[in-house]
Amino acid sequence: MRVLLAMWRMARVLVHLGHGMILMALRFERMTVQQRHAMVQWWSRKLLAVVGLSLTVNGQARQAGGLLIANHVSWLDIAVLHAACPQARFVSKADVRKWPLLGWLIAGVGTLFIERERKRDAMRMVHDMAAALQRGETVAVFPEGTTGAGAQTLPFHANLLQAAIAVEAPIIPAALRYSEPGHAFAWSAQYIDDTTLVQSIWRVVSARGLAVELTILPPHGSAHADRRALAAHMQAQIQQVLDAAPSSSSA
Repeated sequence: MRVLLAMWRMARVLVHLGHGMILMALRFERMTVQQRHAMVQWWSRKLLAVVGLSLTVNGQARQAGGLLIANHVSWLDIAVLHAACPQARFVSKADVRKWPLLGWLIAGVGTLFIERERKRDAMRMVHDMAAALQRGETVAVFPEGTTGAGAQTLPFHANLLQAAIAVEAPIIPAALRYSEPGHAFAWSAQYIDDTTLVQSIWRVVSARGLAVELTILPPHGSAHADRRALAAHMQAQIQQVLDAAPSSSSA
């Protein structure tokens, strides 16, 4: 039964991805900004439902823009955050652009891609992020730089936070906690070590009772902040949420 369920979900994922590509190719460019955000939110919430992931959201993202930062667990993180904050433009490693189907869709919604191994590219990205934040946009980053197991945050890199400090934009920390029956932190959602994207997707669609809780914390000022101290403080705030008992409120 579990294999049949996984195959059914996988088929629906492919159909949903195809639908998203058609919408992106034929309608997205002609939509207003508000219509684009509504479509991104609908598509993201539908993807979570299709893979069998239930979503709980605590708090609310700012509409006025800022730097949204979150811990990083899964390829699902972007869809989870877009389900609650569809206006966010993500900063992602350039490899994501090469993902089958998903990479094209992620690029289409305005994602900013960075070659993390190139210091000069990091400087370019800070400039591009600062310009977007100054325009009042919401930019989202995963300051760990890679995915973790979920229970413990990895060290937050401070470089990209400089974009918010430069234009005195608020920083909005968000905590992602995936769980499944019997496990406060879901193994099925992990995308770490040598796990391939296909293997990770199969684990997700095979899981039962998989859930994610997104906690959006109040915005934090960045004016005149030391970026390393600010990164450490944001990491501690997110870790505090992960260490606490899960909430029972729903989206």
